[in-house]
Parts: sequence; structure tokens; C-alpha cells
Amino acid sequence: MTRRADDVVAVTGASGRLGARLALRLAAEAAQQRLIVRDRARAPRLPDGAALPDSEVAVVASYSDGEGMRRALDGVRVLFLVSAQEGGDRVAAHVSAIDAAVAAGVERVVYTSFVGAAPDSVFTFARDHWYTEQHLRASGLRWTFLRDNLYHHALTVFVGADGVIRGPAAEGRVASVSHDDVADVATAVLLDERPHAHDARTYELTGPEAITLAEAAATLTELTGRPIRYEAESVEQAYAARAGYGVGPEVVEGWVTSYTAIAEGAMEHVSADVERLVGRPARSFAAWFDDYPDQWQHLVA
Repeated sequence: MTRRADDVVAVTGASGRLGARLALRLAAEAAQQRLIVRDRARAPRLPDGAALPDSEVAVVASYSDGEGMRRALDGVRVLFLVSAQEGGDRVAAHVSAIDAAVAAGVERVVYTSFVGAAPDSVFTFARDHWYTEQHLRASGLRWTFLRDNLYHHALTVFVGADGVIRGPAAEGRVASVSHDDVADVATAVLLDERPHAHDARTYELTGPEAITLAEAAATLTELTGRPIRYEAESVEQAYAARAGYGVGPEVVEGWVTSYTAIAEGAMEHVSADVERLVGRPARSFAAWFDDYPDQWQHLVA
């Protein structure tokens, strides 16, 4: 079945870093969209401030609002499902969104998962993705999983106010990827007119190299002119340092295990899937830093 001119692609998380980038790319390809957001005022717009052409905006409080999601997906054939914010009810929220898609008659879901998703992943949030994948496999929907590595932007968020990246990552490596590369892959997958070309496929989306957090800090120092360094923590120190952040224990565990997963090599594999799907190499951390200065200005503000 090829993509029809009247196909509507629903984009969840359309006000976020990934969803907004995808919405702009789909608009450039004249694809019809429905942008699913929590706040209509935050729906993405074109650089000149105009609304995206051929798009609608549906406001849904959360994926857990099953009936709201079903209404938002009415008439949609393809859903780009951005994973929900980390938390104890994340898998249940994903299940609700997938079930709403089935009820609305959606045919295909492209889901943003995570590298190494498994029931016993060191990175506990990756376990959420595995359970979500299993529900999609059993749903009867056509599916594609985009298993992203950590985003380049996340490495900049690791930097504390004192210019130190702290965490129990030891000398492990991470093949981080840019939001823009993932958005380019998603565009290619969603709009590919070859029948079922991406059905039941899992793609691992990484940058072109795996770097240590010490190397990331050195790159940040060179490009910002601000001294930034990496300081290894023990696991005990990491939990203690994050205990007062006002979030649930499952979120703290996810934060800490993002570092321990790096230490254990769970994020070091470099995949060629970005280049294979979009026809150019993925951007390295340093190249992304040069190309998108608006993404790291918080480090020098």
C-alpha cells in the first residue's frame, strides 16, 4: 500500500524538540499533519510565524486520556508516537495511546524507543520502551521502532552549574545522536512510498562515533570557551546527590542508570542506520554543536 495524497500523519509531542522538528520537515514535504500537543499555544509554527500548512492541532492532556487520544486520532492512518515523559506510569500511558490508536482505526505507528531496549536493560527507562514495543507488536498495528541513543543535547544538560558533569559513567562511551538526525530519519520512514518498506523494522539511531563523558566535556570546553570537566561518581554518590530533586525514586533510578549503562557499554554501539536511511552521515557531537548553537547557549548564559 503506497502513501496516498490524503494520508494524515499524527505527530505527538509536537511542541517538543523532536516533534517540532519533524512537523517542520513534514510541512516542507507538503504532508498533511495533525499535531497532538498539551498546549495549543506551543504548537510549532513556520519560521515566519505562520501556521504549518495542511495541519490541524489537537489538544490532549496526556496519553492516559484514552478517549481524548481516540478523538485526536480520528481519521489518522499513521501515528508518530514520541515516548512520554519518564515516570512510574509511563508504560501505562503508552499502552493507553496505542489502544486509542487501535480504536481510532490507525493503521501504522512509528515509535521512538531506545537503544538496547530489553526487560533487563541496565538503563531502567529502556525497560519501559521494551514493554511498549511488546504491546505494539501484539496490537495488530503495523509498527516501526526508532531506537534512539541519548541525544547530543542531553550531554549538555548533564553539565552542572559549576561546569562539572558528574555521574557513575566511568570511562564508558556513548554514541549520542542529534534530534535533527532522528527527525530526518522519521521523515524518511513516515513518507516512504514503498509498500510496507519499514513494517516490523527496528532501527538503531546513533551518532557516527562513541565518546566518553570526559571527551564530551573537552569538546564543550573548546567550543564554549568555558572550563567544563567530567568527574566520575560512585553509584552511591549519584543517588545521594539526586535524592533532593523532588522526583519519584523511579526517575532518580533512571537518571543514575543512564550513567551506569554508559559505564557498562550499553550505549557505545555505533550504527549506520541514520546514513542508510537519509543518505548522509549522522552528525557528531562536535558537528552538531557547531551547526546548532541555539541548543547549547544555556552553557554560556
